[in-house]
Amino acid sequence: MHLHPETHTRSSETIRDVVIGMSDGLTVPFALAAGVSGVAAGTSLVITAGAAEIAAGAIAMGLGGYLAARTDVDHYKAEYRREVEETEEIPDEERAEVERVFTAYGITGKPLADVVGAITRDRTNWVEFMMRFELGLERPDERRAPVSALTIGGSYVLGGIIPLAPYVFVPDLQQALIFSAVLTLLTLFVFGALKGKLTGVQPLVSGVQALAIGGLAAGTAFALARLIGHH
Repeated sequence: MHLHPETHTRSSETIRDVVIGMSDGLTVPFALAAGVSGVAAGTSLVITAGAAEIAAGAIAMGLGGYLAARTDVDHYKAEYRREVEETEEIPDEERAEVERVFTAYGITGKPLADVVGAITRDRTNWVEFMMRFELGLERPDERRAPVSALTIGGSYVLGGIIPLAPYVFVPDLQQALIFSAVLTLLTLFVFGALKGKLTGVQPLVSGVQALAIGGLAAGTAFALARLIGHH
């Protein structure tokens, strides 16, 4: 007997959080450091401004991730309570909705009546079914909010350190800017390729996409920062 190996990705939320944090962490600090380097007298100012931005950005992004995860939990609970009330107050309409779900899959007659009866016999199963198949909602993990905040914030810090590092080790501003740009673009490509491997997308395609999107965002932000800096 040969078992079929399951290779589905089960950590999509974590991957999403890392992508959000890393992509912003790579582009925003790079643009800030590049813009400041155009008007700064030395690398110390660039490093200070970049470090402050990384700290503020990580806190803001982490808080945003926390609030988003809590919103998902609160939304699910509110919809769950509404479904419980509907199965109590208008059970016939709710049964009809269960029937419509299975009818869409071609189930009719006695098999349909049997499966509807089995589901609606237990109120918990009934409500869970309606949440998933009527509303398309999966029960969120209530412990996810702090994990999401730490993941996004930590990824932002990690991403922000990369474009800022050349300014620490290279004293010449223009050379540091060149190294920062090259390192940022290279990291975007590698990060995109790894993301593609984890999510089942061809790594080369995912890498090029991350490079193009992140490079465009960083380039635009850099141009705006330089424009504002010269005024």
